[in-house]
Amino acid sequence: MKPTLVLKMGQQLTMTPQLQQAIRLLQLSTLDLQQEVQEALEANPMLERQEDGDDYEGNGDGLSDSGPEIDASSLEPSRQEPDSNYEGTGSEEGLEEADWGERIPSELPVDTAWEDIYQTSASSLPASDDDEWDFTARTSAAESLQDHLLWQLNVTPMSDTDRLVAMSLIDSINAQGYLEDSLEEILAGLDPDLGIELDEVAVVLHRIQQFEPAGIGARNLQECLQLQLGQLPAATPWLAEASQLVRQHLEALGSRDYNLLMRRMKLREEELREVVALIQTLNPRPGSQIETEEAEYVVPDVMVRKHNGRWLVELNQEAMPRLRVNAHYANLVRRADASADNTFMRNQLQEARWFIKSLQSRNETLMKVATQIVEHQRGFLEHGDEAMKPLVLHDIAEAVGMHESTISRVTTQKYMHTPRGIYELKYFFSSHVSTAEGGECSSTAIRAIIKKLVAAENPKKPLSDSKIAGLLEEQGIQVARRTVAKYRESMGIAPSSERKRLV
Repeated sequence: MKPTLVLKMGQQLTMTPQLQQAIRLLQLSTLDLQQEVQEALEANPMLERQEDGDDYEGNGDGLSDSGPEIDASSLEPSRQEPDSNYEGTGSEEGLEEADWGERIPSELPVDTAWEDIYQTSASSLPASDDDEWDFTARTSAAESLQDHLLWQLNVTPMSDTDRLVAMSLIDSINAQGYLEDSLEEILAGLDPDLGIELDEVAVVLHRIQQFEPAGIGARNLQECLQLQLGQLPAATPWLAEASQLVRQHLEALGSRDYNLLMRRMKLREEELREVVALIQTLNPRPGSQIETEEAEYVVPDVMVRKHNGRWLVELNQEAMPRLRVNAHYANLVRRADASADNTFMRNQLQEARWFIKSLQSRNETLMKVATQIVEHQRGFLEHGDEAMKPLVLHDIAEAVGMHESTISRVTTQKYMHTPRGIYELKYFFSSHVSTAEGGECSSTAIRAIIKKLVAAENPKKPLSDSKIAGLLEEQGIQVARRTVAKYRESMGIAPSSERKRLV
């Protein structure tokens, strides 16, 4: 064989670095995007943040200070091009000495406060006489359950040997407040030279079980409830009956067999109701009272509000990064200069422009998708979950002229703030179920109807899955019993046998 030249025609998709960057930014959440922006600011000297009050005009190298606002009542929303922020410095080098003199007088009255002249961050703190302000609650680290128990152990008088046993017991208590290891296993983990016996470990455990929160260190649910009942005042009504129920008939209470409980304990229905009410005031997971994790807050990407009878969609400007090209460094780039420094600056300038345009493309795509979702789910915004319409990725992709994979990236870990709460964009997508009239009903709407039916049921005779399926069929929604069970379990609703209770 000899080498020859062959001419072929074909199509090939090339993923340029700019396209790869745009796709990567598109699928990032708000927090991940802020981290990505921070890394870009540290790596590229041509990029800088646009602060509030900066008024730059340029050639489109920056992102606007105020995002576009779109009326969701139109399927072809008008887009507002972002303002450019390329030229200008925005510095305060032009301030005259006279300006400083006017701001801060040379002589001040004796009774002038520091805050009257200088703006300090302490002004944001509440007044000293504010009783509701708790500085430690806002600045201190979260305390773990083990730290809480060790603090109580340090103020409890006991011998050094018992303290070592107590520390081993505390290490074996899980986040729910239960002792995970048996006393034999804890004893085996101690130094045999100490000569500790099993009875001594049990005595130390009994002392730990007197710590707060009540019920800590229990080995099972029955012991946990008994410990909490034992710490109640002796004059508590129905305390003896509640202790007897927990000690002898806890399984019957778990299965909600109230008739059996009334027969065995010789109680009337209203008396049993009081006993059960007392037990329900106890905490089956006492360790959960000690919060070990800080609360995490969701930052919405899109804001939806109603104005003059029309739903408006806009970006959350507090969550969207605002960047621009540093005009001072950009003016130092010389076109005809081929030196290493000038080449580096020219490359950094091009990358900065690509990054800003990728952010702008991300915002525009997010606005398009959010507007179409609001347009499709107006019923949900007006009336709630029961008015949710079926929606799949293909519907939005077809409306905005994009691929389904792009819509999937946009709706993942992106949140929308509505008058009904904050929802992930994925929440508005759901499958459909056929109705008797030949229409379609969203699975989200069916879940809302099931939740409403369960909330309005008779507690003595809760609705079974078959009964719920029958009630849905009366409303024209054809759902099988196993589908009702699947929806019920997804919402965390217990079966009818476990929902039965005394009125």
